[in-house]
Amino acid sequence: SAPGLANPQATGRNPMTRQDANTKIRYFAWVRSRLDRAEDTIAVPAGGTNLRDIAKQLQSLSDAHGVIFERPEVLKVAINKEYADLDDAVQPGDEVAFFPPVTGG
Repeated sequence: SAPGLANPQATGRNPMTRQDANTKIRYFAWVRSRLDRAEDTIAVPAGGTNLRDIAKQLQSLSDAHGVIFERPEVLKVAINKEYADLDDAVQPGDEVAFFPPVTGG
């Protein structure tokens, strides 16, 4: 690379992570069927956000989103396929999943 320019491979960071990036939001079970879609893509700021703020952002996408994400605490959520809490951080490029609580029988 040119002198004075950062080499992304040397830092281990992708220079694109400094900007807003799209994050995939996936839906499962009745959440998916009520929204009539399997996923959405939203922008997450470069500094990240939390799941509660993502739920607020999702509320504005449609009337159905508004109803489902009005009370996000009734849903289970995962970040990159690991269970998470609504106050957990989401970074640009993470994958978020919302699904109903699992009940046993």
